[in-house]
Amino acid sequence: MASLDQILDDFAFLDEWEDRYRYVIELGKALPDLADDQKTSQNKVQGCASQVWLVSHIDGGADPVMTFDGDSDAHIVRGLVAIVLAVYSGKRASQIAATDAIEIFNRIGLVEHLSSQRANGLKSMVKRIREEARMKVAA
Repeated sequence: MASLDQILDDFAFLDEWEDRYRYVIELGKALPDLADDQKTSQNKVQGCASQVWLVSHIDGGADPVMTFDGDSDAHIVRGLVAIVLAVYSGKRASQIAATDAIEIFNRIGLVEHLSSQRANGLKSMVKRIREEARMKVAA
């Protein structure tokens, strides 16, 4: 899976939006498939027009490291999931709670090129991950 720095560098290199969309789709294709038994209603992200699933893995401790797996049944959305995972996966709960991935998507100009449904779905993914991280920090 591509790192966030790699993704940001690649976006900076791509001038055309068509190329950027293709790149987002490629990121989605590189995302490992989520096992069917993890595609449950509990793991489903509410507020997404397409189906999106997120699974969290948490190591112990006061400020645990959280990793995430995700999947979607839509190509572009699967790419968005890959970027969200690059932003958050492998970070401490306190870092996740303090990081707004939407700001990163705005910085690369992606939010303005998404349909309102996709943008809302993206916000739902980010909100879910950050709320889970906040609960782990508070616990």
